[in-house]
Amino acid sequence: MTSSPADLMRINLLEVFNEPDPDRRAAVITANYSEDVVWHELDRIIHGRKELELRAAEVRAENPDWVFRPAGTASELDDIGHLGFQYGAPGQPPVISGMDIARTENGVITELYTIVTDIRQS
Repeated sequence: MTSSPADLMRINLLEVFNEPDPDRRAAVITANYSEDVVWHELDRIIHGRKELELRAAEVRAENPDWVFRPAGTASELDDIGHLGFQYGAPGQPPVISGMDIARTENGVITELYTIVTDIRQS
């Protein structure tokens, strides 16, 4: 079954960036991202599944007790998916808010953009 852009956005947030097990995370990346996926962050561009896998592990390690939460429902238009997110300690107000936008093709993410819209100072 081919995943829709909205499904891929939920998978990206919840099954990649919230996944603590590196083997499960790697399997999800292999199944849901193109080999040559490009991920645009504010301060870097990641190329390929392996780099995405390494960067996702870094993000998890920076705040291992934090979780990503969807901010609303995932949406899609043609081959584009969108999902807002909140990031922070469970049960606490989010520290970071933003959105992921992805271009998809044949049921996989080919290009991902992460846009941070708010960072709360503690």
